[in-house]
Amino acid sequence: MSAPHLLHAANLRRVFGAFPTGVTAVAALAPTGEPIGLAASSFTSVSLDPPIVSVCIGHGSSTWPRLRTAARLGVTVLGAHQEEAAGQLSRPVADRFAGLPWRSTLDGAVLIDGSAAWLDCSIENEVTAGDHDVIFLRVHELDADPAVEPLVFHNSRFWRLRP
Repeated sequence: MSAPHLLHAANLRRVFGAFPTGVTAVAALAPTGEPIGLAASSFTSVSLDPPIVSVCIGHGSSTWPRLRTAARLGVTVLGAHQEEAAGQLSRPVADRFAGLPWRSTLDGAVLIDGSAAWLDCSIENEVTAGDHDVIFLRVHELDADPAVEPLVFHNSRFWRLRP
């Protein structure tokens, strides 16, 4: 039986943070042609047939309402060398892409160059779950570079994998 004080936000973050995750950038071109995006560590594969992944976005996000209308979303799995980019994409700055090398697909998905992997997706479905929305994304194209080590988020810090 759990005591209510164990379910406070700070304790939940501490316990949830014990599970290491990758770090992704979810991004698209705005109607003005500028890239918009955010960092997300709650990314997972969902289905192989059809190919679907998911990402969770907090209701407080001011970026998600703008991304939600994009025809395509790029999901970039950031590499260990892209820790600064992850921080930049997670902070409320005017231009989160300043100094970041990126490219866009013909359909407007934005991908960060030099990453461990990338996926070109469209929104399949959204489900409200507490203070977040679970966004299910249909994968249209993808690729990975096995030579790029992934960035890992664990206990509120960025880490690198070690053999």
